[in-house]
Amino acid sequence: MNGFQLALRVLRTDGRTRVSAMLIAVGVAVATALLLLLVSLPGATEARADRAAWQQFGTPSEDGASLEFVASEDVAPDGSQIRRVDVAALADPANVDLPPGIDRLPAPGEALLSPALADAVDHTPGSQLGERFGEAAGVLGQDALEYPEQLVALVGHAPGDMPEAASPQDGFNPAGQGADVLLGLLAGVGVVVLTVPSMVLVASAARLIAARRERRLAAFRLAGATPRQVIAMVTAETAIAAAGGALLGWAVSPLLRQAATTVPWGGGTWQASDFVLGVVPSALIVVATPLLVVLAAAFGLRRVLSAPLGAAGGHTPKPLHWWRLVPLPVSGVLFAYLVATAESQLEATLLLAAMMAVIASLTLAGPWFTAVIGGMFVRRWRKPSGLLAGRRLRDDPRGAYRATAGVVLAVFTGTMALTVLSSAEGQAGAPHRYAEGALYVEADYDSLQRIAAGTNDALARYGLDERAVTVGDAFLGDGHAYTRVVDCASAESLLTVDMKGACEGEPGVYTPYPDVSQEKLTIASEHGDPGIPLDADVPVRPMTTTSEYAPEAVIDPRVLPDGFTPSGGSVVVPSTPENVDVVRTALVSAAGGLPVQSRDARLDGQSSQIADLQRITVIGLLAAALLGGCSAAISTAGSVLDRRRTFGALMAAGTPVRVLARALRAEAALPALVATVGAGVAGTLVGIGLFAVVDDGSEVLTPWLAAPVVLGIGVALIASSVCSPALRRVQAEPLADE
Repeated sequence: MNGFQLALRVLRTDGRTRVSAMLIAVGVAVATALLLLLVSLPGATEARADRAAWQQFGTPSEDGASLEFVASEDVAPDGSQIRRVDVAALADPANVDLPPGIDRLPAPGEALLSPALADAVDHTPGSQLGERFGEAAGVLGQDALEYPEQLVALVGHAPGDMPEAASPQDGFNPAGQGADVLLGLLAGVGVVVLTVPSMVLVASAARLIAARRERRLAAFRLAGATPRQVIAMVTAETAIAAAGGALLGWAVSPLLRQAATTVPWGGGTWQASDFVLGVVPSALIVVATPLLVVLAAAFGLRRVLSAPLGAAGGHTPKPLHWWRLVPLPVSGVLFAYLVATAESQLEATLLLAAMMAVIASLTLAGPWFTAVIGGMFVRRWRKPSGLLAGRRLRDDPRGAYRATAGVVLAVFTGTMALTVLSSAEGQAGAPHRYAEGALYVEADYDSLQRIAAGTNDALARYGLDERAVTVGDAFLGDGHAYTRVVDCASAESLLTVDMKGACEGEPGVYTPYPDVSQEKLTIASEHGDPGIPLDADVPVRPMTTTSEYAPEAVIDPRVLPDGFTPSGGSVVVPSTPENVDVVRTALVSAAGGLPVQSRDARLDGQSSQIADLQRITVIGLLAAALLGGCSAAISTAGSVLDRRRTFGALMAAGTPVRVLARALRAEAALPALVATVGAGVAGTLVGIGLFAVVDDGSEVLTPWLAAPVVLGIGVALIASSVCSPALRRVQAEPLADE
């Protein structure tokens, strides 16, 4: 009888082996499905980028250009981001190559809108949204959208109406821009963070029958079976479960991909086709995952092969030594030193190596701390359950800690990421150049008057009292102080300056530096230009700045020298929360494709990206918690079944089941809490160090950092939930069966 036939017979006759095989299959299925999803992420981001490539600037082309192109960002009334693309055909529109999802080029004054934007336009007053784009003449297809909910407008113009920032290019930008680097990096981290707990789940399932399998295989060895026959039997038994699990994971992976399409990233969800993985990588994952499990099972037979008598008779785990703690402070000190000194690429690489050393040292020290906690229970127990739990933790700390080892990596990585993200969110900001609520468009000075006039006409048509103001850019004096060209009253209401009541007098120059000499004042359009002298009688009055981005001086346009023109500037319009969308519509419609900016819009964009990263991190932590909890639960059940004789004898001696269940819950929960809290503290400290390397700001700790504690509690609850059922099964079976 060959190894495969023996494995089938064992699976048919031994119920516990069947349960173990099914759990191994589940673990391999989870690992396979997760790998298929995570490996497909870079391709998914590339598919997104390919669909949206036409929305980006292409290669400028003066000769043979078929269209002028400019792209900008806008904001919808609900705060969603709008991608606006303005084009003007320089040749026959029929000869312009169009990207998928666009059936024609819009004529001047027309716009093609994405379905979501068209729906928003239909349900929003025109003064708040629709009049920004012109006449809606069609809908963009899904192949032209980065994600299904994307708000995109393709607006047509005549060539002479395009802004100066427009780029002549030969058609739209083609696909092939590459994957999202950040999400690709997160996918690589996720492969490790989620696959390791999956493999721990498989290992826990394999250990569910560890003691019984070792006795059975040792009996075969003592009966004359060769090592090759023993390996063949275990390989066949594991391969049946692992191969079935891999096929199950491949079968359910479409459901997991469908669930992944609902997770927002970069402003929206995904198309179902984004996560399609090629045949070759899919086959490699489906084959490699069970192969690794089989190899691990064969490698674990070395004690049975070398010492079958020892395996049959059991063995006492060796005590742990204090040297397991040494790597933890050493790696921590090395990491702290590199944080303080890292400047070169080599030191940055060493910093990452030190971070990995911290993770490894946590895994190495975990069983030692488990043994210490067990010893404390043994010495200071007050109830029998405490003594039983302490003896288990002290005598077999490796086995007690093993189930939570996979969670250590997930908690450490997640807490580190949350610390960095929270600190980055605290440092997020945008230049506070204008007063709160102000919207502005930057352009060359010749365009400013046209944009301001068009904006004011629209504002008057909408019945608003706000008016657009042109603010020029210049440089004043020998020190080339950055100066804004605007009248005093507008400066006080729009810029982040306090004019100190100086607007009551004659127009002049306003600056925080009272020692400026009128005789030496010059004004220049560009930094470094020699400048044109101002009249000697131009008054200089004091002002103060109220933000670090405030100008160093303000000059009234009425005192500019004859012939002086600023090189550029901004059209600025104040707004209130009640009329901001109407003001934006007036400014957008007059800007002709130039981006309308505001501090609030920039802050919203930063917050959205940080929220995406936090969401992905928390999802990964929750998945790791579920996998870790299942591993801990299976390990707990396995430890009960491995100690059937002990528990049966205790029950026969009159020990209540509730006392044994309480002891099992303690020995299952404590390692989980030690692992998660310890990894959480270490991840927070490492996150603070990494943030200090890239930013000089202060760290920000938020309630998100409580996720590891929740993770530990969840793992402990899942692990302890199987104690009572497992003990009842032991109680129901005759002790003589063992």
